[in-house]
Amino acid sequence: MKPCEVNFDGLVGPTHNYGGLSYGNVASQSNSQQGSNPREAARQGLAKMKALMELGFTQGVLAPQERPDVAALRRLGFAGSDADVIAQAARDAMPLLVASCSASSMWVANAATVSPSADTADGRVHFTAANLNCKFHRSIEHPTTSRVLQAMFADATHFAHHEALPAVAQFGDEGAANHTRLCRDYGEAGVEFFVYGRSAFDARLPAPQKYPARQTLEASQAVARLHGLGEEGVVFAQQNPAVIDQGVFHNDVIAVGNGELLFHHEDAFLDSDRVLAELQTKLAARGGRLQPISVPRAEVSVDDAVRTYLFNSQLLSRADGSMLLVVPEECRANPLVWSYLERLTGQGSGIAEVKVFDLKQSMRNGGGPACLRLRVALKPEELAAVNPGVILTPALHDTLNDWVERHYRDRLVEADMADPQLLLECREALDELTQILALGSVYPFQL
Repeated sequence: MKPCEVNFDGLVGPTHNYGGLSYGNVASQSNSQQGSNPREAARQGLAKMKALMELGFTQGVLAPQERPDVAALRRLGFAGSDADVIAQAARDAMPLLVASCSASSMWVANAATVSPSADTADGRVHFTAANLNCKFHRSIEHPTTSRVLQAMFADATHFAHHEALPAVAQFGDEGAANHTRLCRDYGEAGVEFFVYGRSAFDARLPAPQKYPARQTLEASQAVARLHGLGEEGVVFAQQNPAVIDQGVFHNDVIAVGNGELLFHHEDAFLDSDRVLAELQTKLAARGGRLQPISVPRAEVSVDDAVRTYLFNSQLLSRADGSMLLVVPEECRANPLVWSYLERLTGQGSGIAEVKVFDLKQSMRNGGGPACLRLRVALKPEELAAVNPGVILTPALHDTLNDWVERHYRDRLVEADMADPQLLLECREALDELTQILALGSVYPFQL
C-alpha cells in the first residue's frame, strides 16, 4: 500500500443554521436569517463522502460539536440551569445565543493545520488546532476540536498534537484553509505553502480595507516552528488584500493545490511571480516540478470565483496520476465558470475530470467542498494507526445516514435557538455518535 491523502470530512451538526455570523464571507451574510435544513445538510455532506469513497478515495469523518455551547454562555455571565442560560441569552442577547448555536465546525478545513511525517523534524504527523479567534462563534471550537483529533489520531508514536496558538489578534490562525502542501509523492518531503492576510508586527505590508485579514504571518510562522518544518520546505506568501475585500476570506476561496499542481486565480497572491518562483525552486529541490494553473481574471472574475466557489474545490489524485476536481453545483450553474472548466479539462492541464456535488445547505452559509474536509497525508503504518471508527465504509455511511434521520430536524430558524430541547437533542445525538465512531468521551457534557 502506498502513502495516500485521506480527506476527513466534517459531519454537519444538528444546529446547522444561517446566522450570518461571518463578516467578510459574502454567502454567510447574504443568506442570514433564512431557514436551514440540518438533516438535508448532513445528508448532502454524507453523499459526497460516499461518492468519493466509491471512487476509491480513502475517506474519513470528523464529528461535529456540542451546540448550543452553554459553557461559553456561562462565561459571558448567564447563569442557572442550562434551560435558564438559554432563556436568558434569548431574552437579553439573542446574537450571542445564535453564535453559541453555530454549526461552523462542519468546515473542518479550519479545524487544524496538518503537516505529514515526511516534512517534520521528528517524523510524526503534526496537528495544531486553529484558534479561529477572528470570530467569536468559531473561537470556541478549538478545545473540543483538539479532543476529537486526539481521539482520532491517538498513537503518539505516529502523531503529535499542539494546542491552539494564543487567542489574540497577532496570532490569528484559520488552519488548513490557508495552508496547502505541494509534493511529488505523498510519502516524500514536500513544500508546505502558508498564505497569510496580514502581518501583526510589520505595518509596512499592505492590508485589506473592507474585510478583516484573518490569518497572520506570525501565526503561520509559529505553526511551522511547532511542526518542526525546515526553511527549505516552507513558503510564506501574502494573500492579495484586494481579493480579501471582495470576499476571499481564506486562501482556499481563491486557490487549491495537490501534488505538484497549484490551481489558483491570477489575483490570488501579492507578488505572484515571486511566489510561484519560490515554490518551483523549493519543490524542484525535493524532486518535484510545480504545475501552476493560473486562471485569468478575463475568463473568471474574482466575483464569480467567490459566488461559485470554483477554487473552494477538492483536487484529488486518481490512480492513473490524473486529477479529479470536485466542485459545487454553483459552478455548473454559472455559464462563464462552467465554460472555463470545460476548456480546462480538454487542454491536458492535469485536471482530467470535474465532478459536481449539490452542497447548497453548506454553500448558503459560505462553505464549499474544500471547507468541508481536512486533508491528512498518511503512510500505510500511520493510516493503520488511525482510529478505525472514523474511516468511512459503506456500513458506516448507512449507520450515519440513519443517525441523521433519527436525530436531526428538517428546519431551523433563529427562534428555534431558544428551545432548550434543541440542546438535549444535540447531546443525545452526539452521545450516540461517539459510540458509533469509537471516540470515547470528547464533549463537555461527557467529561
